[in-house]
Amino acid sequence: MTDLGDFNDFVGDEDDDATTDSASEFESESELASQPEPRDQSDDSEGEDAVTGYDADRGETGSERGDVAAEATADDSVSFEQYDADPVGTERGLGALSVSQGLRVSEDRDRTTLRAFVTAGNREHVRLGKYLIVPYPGDELLFCRIVGLEYAQEFQADDATEIHARRAMRRSAEEFAERDYKFVAELDPIAVLFSDRGELKRRMVDRVPKPGATVGEADDATQIKTGLKIPEEGVFLGHLSVSGEKVRTAAQPPTIDYRLKDDYTDGDPLVFRHTLVAGGTGSGKTHGSKNILRQYLSPERTYEMDDGRDVQTAVVQFDPQDEYAQMHDDNPDMDAETAQRYEREGIAYGGHDDTVALVPKMAGSSYPGSNHRAEQLEFTIPFSMARDLPWLVAGSNLNDNQYPALLELLNRFFRNYGDQGTYDEFLTFLDDPALKEELHESGRVHEATFDAVKRRVRGVPSGVFDQDARPITDLDHELVRPGGLTVVPTYHLPSSRAKELFVLAVSSLLIDDKLSNDPESERIKETPLVLGMDEAHNFLTDADTVQAQKVIQKFTEAAKQGRKERLGLFLITQDPQDIADPVFKQVNTKVVLNLGDEDAIKSVNIPPNLEDKVPYMEKGQMVVYSPDNSEPVELTGLSTCVTRHGD
Repeated sequence: MTDLGDFNDFVGDEDDDATTDSASEFESESELASQPEPRDQSDDSEGEDAVTGYDADRGETGSERGDVAAEATADDSVSFEQYDADPVGTERGLGALSVSQGLRVSEDRDRTTLRAFVTAGNREHVRLGKYLIVPYPGDELLFCRIVGLEYAQEFQADDATEIHARRAMRRSAEEFAERDYKFVAELDPIAVLFSDRGELKRRMVDRVPKPGATVGEADDATQIKTGLKIPEEGVFLGHLSVSGEKVRTAAQPPTIDYRLKDDYTDGDPLVFRHTLVAGGTGSGKTHGSKNILRQYLSPERTYEMDDGRDVQTAVVQFDPQDEYAQMHDDNPDMDAETAQRYEREGIAYGGHDDTVALVPKMAGSSYPGSNHRAEQLEFTIPFSMARDLPWLVAGSNLNDNQYPALLELLNRFFRNYGDQGTYDEFLTFLDDPALKEELHESGRVHEATFDAVKRRVRGVPSGVFDQDARPITDLDHELVRPGGLTVVPTYHLPSSRAKELFVLAVSSLLIDDKLSNDPESERIKETPLVLGMDEAHNFLTDADTVQAQKVIQKFTEAAKQGRKERLGLFLITQDPQDIADPVFKQVNTKVVLNLGDEDAIKSVNIPPNLEDKVPYMEKGQMVVYSPDNSEPVELTGLSTCVTRHGD
């Protein structure tokens, strides 16, 4: 290996002989003689030679250069004229539309090409999902969203080299030269905004903007709401966000509230077209659900019935974790400033006094109810409900042969005992060997089928029917109250089968009266109702059993008739993929919080750009997909619950 010191010695060698010998190898003596005498580098900094020495490049001596400089100083006509290099006017926006790769809008979004060059000073503030405005000539505006960000080379160079990489590794992030690169944002056009008699409206994108048009951040609340088709009035869900940060405007309040349509101006209120809240453990779905349900209980929120009356909605909420009865109480963590902010934004807050915990009574279990101050009222399921809901006594799976046999036995029992017949009396009725023989000989129920049904009926958890409490069939006025919240807690029940029986019995009672032309309860029929069901996947799962099919059929019909009958389903789950498809298809509004399971995320069927965000959302962040209300959007919910929440 060559020693680098040898090269240093060679370069610094000033031996005249070596210089002459080297030159003679390439030049003749006459050529050397024609060249000026070499300057002594060691004397450049001192003596007259430094001033008068000959400049070979310019062909003049130092004294000659000095004379020219002196003349230029003395004669103003020789000096250069200076111009103001500062730009005139004020820059607006983030950048401008570029045509370097085309500028095109199309009915086929895959063929749309809309790109904006972002200036260096604006790049740190640009994020995927940001909403932008591009003006057309005249008064119209293109409302769009950033769907891609890209750096491109300003000057053609190969930076995939060792020297570039090592230089970058030594350089800090602050030393990056933005002006050396192009920063381009790819835009997705959403709508054209235009004024119609002083009112801002939207239409589909049917114009291409001009090349070089200024691209600015959307910061006007009216423009953003119009562009995204967000209603001005309705049920508050949260504040519009991009990548977890609330969209800010110059108005007060600076945030943009997102609301669900809640009037009959453009169809039926969306509450009666059903809502799904999906989120994993710790995502804030119970917190968010309380905030939403509290809005429906606001005294100002009424719905018109067929007879012309305006009636407040009732909310019945099934509660597997004993959390929703806390909505009776104020949130002790809410300070005065937060309360004032909610007041200004028209958000209902504070404990709801008209809250009742309707507690299932079951032998061997007790409900503590120590974490809230709501009124508590026990109820029982009378066995008479099995006349209309025979699947309540199907303790385990029944096939297509066994279910008709159960119907035959129940009909015979109620003909003999009437509506006062109890579950214990039904078990005694099935123990009669003469009944089994009669049905077998008549060909109505085979003896093997009879035994199978008997086993299934005895599989019902003991202590569910006919307990020492008021029957739920007599509590319709307590169950459904205009403007009232009824919570049915099931946390204290000992088994999932017992919880399922109570939830399905009460919900079926409500649905049957809502859908019936001859209801048992006029109160239920004539009151707008939101039926909330937490852990809905446990009760509305798709299955092959006859009783499961009957339940799904009932809820599907309820979902289809909800708009007409003023019945809204409010389903809360961490496993949306387990909810039966016929019910799921009827849900119009989907509120999706953090979900970690890929199957769960796919099942909610939201747009891909929002689907990708779901696993990364923090607590309280949500995606709302409600096609009849707005464009798909990202929201941030209220950080302080409007009622009491938690211990």
